[in-house]
Amino acid sequence: MKKKLLFIYNPLAGKSKIKNWLSSIIESFVKGDYEVVIYATTGRKDAKNIVMDCLSRETYDLVVCSGGDGTLNEVISGIMHSEQNTCIGYIPSGTTNDFAYNLKLPKNLLGAAKVVLSGEAFPCDVGIINGEYFTYTAAFGLFTDASYETPQTTKNMLGRLAYILEGVKRLPNWKSYQMEITCGDKVMNDNFIYGMVANSISVGGIKGLTGKDVQLDDGQFEGIFIKMPQNVMDFQSIINDLLKGNLNSDHIFSFPVKEILLTSEEMVPWSIDGEFGGEFQTVNISNLKQAVKIIRNKEEIV
Repeated sequence: MKKKLLFIYNPLAGKSKIKNWLSSIIESFVKGDYEVVIYATTGRKDAKNIVMDCLSRETYDLVVCSGGDGTLNEVISGIMHSEQNTCIGYIPSGTTNDFAYNLKLPKNLLGAAKVVLSGEAFPCDVGIINGEYFTYTAAFGLFTDASYETPQTTKNMLGRLAYILEGVKRLPNWKSYQMEITCGDKVMNDNFIYGMVANSISVGGIKGLTGKDVQLDDGQFEGIFIKMPQNVMDFQSIINDLLKGNLNSDHIFSFPVKEILLTSEEMVPWSIDGEFGGEFQTVNISNLKQAVKIIRNKEEIV
């Protein structure tokens, strides 16, 4: 009896390059002895709903998605809401594809499809923020809205540069949030222009921002919080520290996070895996250790 594979793809992700590879990808799955069921997403939450609906009706040996980090987030959310802990394969076709870097996936779509068939199942941590699941990052503050406010057509034309241009437009309008942050026995009260809880080597296309020893399955996230600079010199100091990997300084706090509580005097917009995640005054984030299985490349990419 053939194994069953559920394949969900976002036809608009990146520069819609999946369309040029779709036939070859499906052919590779069929040659891998899978019966393939295919869905294209048409809007937000489609991938999550497709996963939940399909897994509620029958058993699949593998769920594969192609799109950006947002598509992967939805598929993982669908798995977490279902009763089946089905293994996930990922073919990155978005603009930044941060999480793909963690999995050592090739940028070539057909190459990534082959990893789905030949890679190893890896138990990966998942985050939960106020009841919503996230794959690799939950963040607020400077630049975090660039990914979800940049039009898809601009992303397709300019790629990663589109995020940078959108973020630069926000520099003259620094916004800080008065917050109390509680993590274990650590309590901080200050004005923050940026905060992030992440489980990724790469964030926003920048590698190494979260430190050198990121483990995706250790039950801990990396928390990074940046205080409001008082002047341009302070801001330059922050940039220098980030570039050097100095994540504990006068303006930057970095520490491991298993569970964290953030409270603010006002509503704060949050980005979850690069998509708008809502506005909250109180945020509770927890790590769910090794909650899903996802396929990663066993080989180093040259």
